[in-house]
Amino acid sequence: MSKKVRKTAIEAIRKQELVRAAHRVFIAHGLGGMTTARICEEAGMSPGILAYYFKGKDELMFWMVRYNNRILMEDVIARLRAARTRWERLMAIVDGNFPEVAYEYYTANAWLSICAAAVSKPEYGRLQSIFYKRLASNLASSLSNILTNDRQKKLSLLVSVNIDGLWLQKATGNPITRVDAVKLVHAGIEAFLTISEREALKAS
Repeated sequence: MSKKVRKTAIEAIRKQELVRAAHRVFIAHGLGGMTTARICEEAGMSPGILAYYFKGKDELMFWMVRYNNRILMEDVIARLRAARTRWERLMAIVDGNFPEVAYEYYTANAWLSICAAAVSKPEYGRLQSIFYKRLASNLASSLSNILTNDRQKKLSLLVSVNIDGLWLQKATGNPITRVDAVKLVHAGIEAFLTISEREALKAS
């Protein structure tokens, strides 16, 4: 391996370590508490190293938000692989948006800070838009040929609004558990679907 290739590989590892450290700080302190000193201390690196790998803290925060979204999507994908019917795929999508180790006050509060920051940081808004499109795409893969396009869009909006709302409730101190949050979204889906739609989803 050439020195240049080795250096590039090491830089990629260091950048990933900083992104993961930033994510841990984000979970503990939210966007407002993500100082350069905290991030570098969490990563076990000197404060000046961040400027070497990123143009600034804002760039690092952008990659951290991408990393956070990827964690959620990977949970969903893992659950989808285990699903056998369309109905199980639908439930897997909902379950994956409430990770067992993440649906708690501090994580929810940190997530809320991303939504608030999207007003002044359009790049965060774009990442959220991508996240919602992936959610809609995953839902469509379970609902196609059973629900009309119009009903798919309405159900997708219902699910995303319910998910966001329950995370918001958690961020404001509501003691609702992950199990109850998931059950509420499931109930909303069942109430929206007709009997024939539910039967079709469970049979295929």
